[in-house]
Amino acid sequence: MTHISPNGVEIFGALEPGYRAILAPHALAFLAGLHRRFNSRRIALLEERKARQERLDAGELPDFPKDSADIRASDWTVRAAPADLRDRRVEITGPVDRKMVVNALNSGARCFMADFEDATSPVWTNLVDGQINLRDAIRRTIDFTDDRSGKRYRVSSDAATLIVRPRGWHMEERHVRINGEAMSASLFDFGLYLYHNHDALQTRGTGPYFYLPKLESAREARLWALVFQHAEEMLGLDRGTIRATVLIETLPAVFELDEILYELRDYCVGLNCGRWDYIFSFIKRLQRHSDRILPDRSQVTMAVPFMRNYSRRVIAVCHRRGAHAMGGMAAFIPVKGDETANDAAFEKVRQDKLREATDGHDGTWVAHPDLVPVAKAVFDEAMPGPNQLDKRMAVTGSAAQLLEIPEGTITEDGARENAEVAIRYVAAWLAGRGAAPINNLMEDAATAEIARAQLWQWRTHGAKAEDGVALDDAWLTRTMDEAETTILADESWRLSGPAEVKAAAALVRDLVLSDDFEEFLTGPGYDRMTQGLQVSMRLTEFD
Repeated sequence: MTHISPNGVEIFGALEPGYRAILAPHALAFLAGLHRRFNSRRIALLEERKARQERLDAGELPDFPKDSADIRASDWTVRAAPADLRDRRVEITGPVDRKMVVNALNSGARCFMADFEDATSPVWTNLVDGQINLRDAIRRTIDFTDDRSGKRYRVSSDAATLIVRPRGWHMEERHVRINGEAMSASLFDFGLYLYHNHDALQTRGTGPYFYLPKLESAREARLWALVFQHAEEMLGLDRGTIRATVLIETLPAVFELDEILYELRDYCVGLNCGRWDYIFSFIKRLQRHSDRILPDRSQVTMAVPFMRNYSRRVIAVCHRRGAHAMGGMAAFIPVKGDETANDAAFEKVRQDKLREATDGHDGTWVAHPDLVPVAKAVFDEAMPGPNQLDKRMAVTGSAAQLLEIPEGTITEDGARENAEVAIRYVAAWLAGRGAAPINNLMEDAATAEIARAQLWQWRTHGAKAEDGVALDDAWLTRTMDEAETTILADESWRLSGPAEVKAAAALVRDLVLSDDFEEFLTGPGYDRMTQGLQVSMRLTEFD
């Protein structure tokens, strides 16, 4: 293992019991090495995003890059998947708190995506506790005792394969600074998990597996490939020990599927259709195009043409390149004591998963353990083998088809629902909850992003509801005020206090009524969360 100088690393978060084992000198030195080598490249890629947005705002539309046509046309495949990632028919996703980790690993799903990103609020304790929980889970020392029943839960012998989703390239981890710079959140999450667990994972016959979120280009994928290669060299790992699945959840990325796989061909085992973030990205990247207005969120399903073309293109490209094509999330949460509602919701989940399996997806996502057998039954019937890599189809979907706007309506009720969901979620997020049960759905940041983005889009382009009501500043302000009042009066709301609700309402108002579109709502939210940080440790204190 190569030595890296640890000087210049500062911690601005509390050092709770057990944290020093995770934030050990050698681990922090490994993080510092990643930061010093790759952070400037990350920042340059974020500047490329801004430049692309300026071109889109000026009227340009996304298209397939001409300079990489040879990559799309030539024959090549990615490295074959390791044994424990060849069958991924059902994956469960969720935050990295101790209860979720135990329950997800025991859920019967093939894989568990432990999510440091959209399902985790970036409170310092969430992040470091999450690393502790995953460390303990890999070593089978994790347990959880239910406060109500007193029952103790442990990880079973046939636990799901663990995959970790670090935060996206756009996020910082301000609790860790290296030479005065906030660290990349992606490198923080990835680096700590890999450093502490690569040996234990391989001893168990598995490996360090990751989901990569929010990529917008092959150049961003290339950066991850360089990070993986460097990390493997520093830790003495064989090339391809690290494996990754890329979430295709941004509009620009769908135009570079082959190129993303090519850049990560030594590491990538698949692509995933991150449908909710994809819709958000569609709105964001086409924010100034008045002819690209989406209808109510509930009407933008996977059955509408541009979403169907997106998912089918992912499948076709993946199977041509020997990679898995993973389906999207089923977010329903069963309602206790309401069998009728559950039966209806389960049937919707079955139909959604049947579409995915029939189209050729190699697996799918669920958010709740009770949905694992529902999704599994569908894929077991439609997919008798471990995957559907042999199911080939022509790569279709022109640029125009990927940008086609679905028919539908904008309604006052849809706008009200957007306002309330956005405020509820942001309040929970500010209170430290990244996955929030709202209206019998397990919501994460993606849903709140769509909700506030639609309100901004409708206001900016002067949209009217189907009954003729203008969704202008006055109507939106009144609606958001009413949503805030409703939530404050809701005695069943337990995910935040009044202060977080008021702060969330103020934040959502600012985002919706601004003339400029904020890239991610978590940006200003994180600003609020990290005000007044104080140094708690310098790495040289351990020397």
